[in-house]
Amino acid sequence: MSYKPCFIIPVYNHHQFIERTLKKVMSYGDRVFLIDDGSIEEGQFLLEDLSKKNPSVSLIRLPCNQGKGAAVMTGLEAAFKQGFTHALQIDADGQHDFSDIPNFIEYSREYPENIVSGQPIYDSSIPKSRLYGRYISHFWVWVETLSFDIKDSMIGFRVYPLDPIISLLKDTTLGQRMDFDTEILVRLYWRGVPTHFIKTRIVYPLDGISHFNYLTDNWRIIKLHTRLFFGMLKRLPCLIMRKFQK
Repeated sequence: MSYKPCFIIPVYNHHQFIERTLKKVMSYGDRVFLIDDGSIEEGQFLLEDLSKKNPSVSLIRLPCNQGKGAAVMTGLEAAFKQGFTHALQIDADGQHDFSDIPNFIEYSREYPENIVSGQPIYDSSIPKSRLYGRYISHFWVWVETLSFDIKDSMIGFRVYPLDPIISLLKDTTLGQRMDFDTEILVRLYWRGVPTHFIKTRIVYPLDGISHFNYLTDNWRIIKLHTRLFFGMLKRLPCLIMRKFQK
């Protein structure tokens, strides 16, 4: 099996950070999909300029803000259509440790059927409310999978094998916003796609921009875990059998 990776960066009003992020990412690979998720005019001009200066950058513009999940799925489908086998998703705002990219790619190349995901190591910059909220989500993911295999379900720093992703997208409607990262890992776990976790540092910049809405996104995540819980009940015999097989 040939291994042909690319990068996907969803962007929504991250024009203060995207140029640096793009430069760092391109030092590790030469094919990047920038997905503009309805940025303001200033951001649109910058992204257009960056794509013109870098022939290996493909800019895809969504007509309006549809959410991080929608942007990532747009990038995954575009990458698959252009013949790429794997896609590394990374956030635009510089939270992720770029120096870990080679570790992610190396493991993905050796085990191409696996998802490779970051397992966050936080410093004091993370808002406490976000930290505690993540642990609640982790608990429900462990219930929904009947396992502790998914160490973190919310980080947006991953390498996806595109074949099983596209197969999932064809017959399943996934959350388009902050619920996407969790839902796709759980549903791929149900389908038997393994995830390998690599510890990686996460930093919340002082001048960073968060698009997480505490009311609407937390409500969206509550609804997601409700759906996944009942989805787990339908798959309970298979999940129990898999547990005993291990």
